[in-house]
Amino acid sequence: MIALLKGLVDQVGDDWAIIDVNGVGYLVACSSRTLAKLQVGTAIRLHVDTWVREDAIQLYGFADIAERDWFRLLTTVQGVGAKVGLALLSAAPPDQILRAIAAQDKAVLTQASGVGPKLAQRIMSELKDKVGGLSLGSSVVMASTAAAGNSALEDAVSALVNLGYRRLDAFEAAGAAMAELGDGALETQVIRVALKRLGKDLTK
Repeated sequence: MIALLKGLVDQVGDDWAIIDVNGVGYLVACSSRTLAKLQVGTAIRLHVDTWVREDAIQLYGFADIAERDWFRLLTTVQGVGAKVGLALLSAAPPDQILRAIAAQDKAVLTQASGVGPKLAQRIMSELKDKVGGLSLGSSVVMASTAAAGNSALEDAVSALVNLGYRRLDAFEAAGAAMAELGDGALETQVIRVALKRLGKDLTK
């Protein structure tokens, strides 16, 4: 099982790269985010996820462990194969995917090729309870994830969305407000603090 490749970048394609490791060229499928960091002739260290099938062995390479771990997590969802997993990571970095799942914001996920509203909903539903253990987001995101079941938070997010804010921004601001105010905060208090974070004071 190949878990790491360390060598020189020999070639780079639209969704793949060939890494020369001591004279042996390894064909590795990558997200556009990882490919953007590869330059032919330069040294690279890729974290690898190896898939073994009856007819082939496929290597998926990632510039950092966070991206590899998210690839593994995303591909546990029914309907998310390797191609869609890479497409998701090409469309958004891991921390943004984390925030989108915590906020239940389909818009971020549907930016990826092959991901429609139904699949995006399935991804959010199946991974919602798993993302809390990932240390990929800011403290604001983690506070928001922990407070996701709080009705004041949910009502505040809905109110902010109705005011025209994106759900992801609203959830992050409301989550930060909840962390600042404590679990006993009222919806109006959460909205007021969240609006200040979003750059609009309700009292003005």
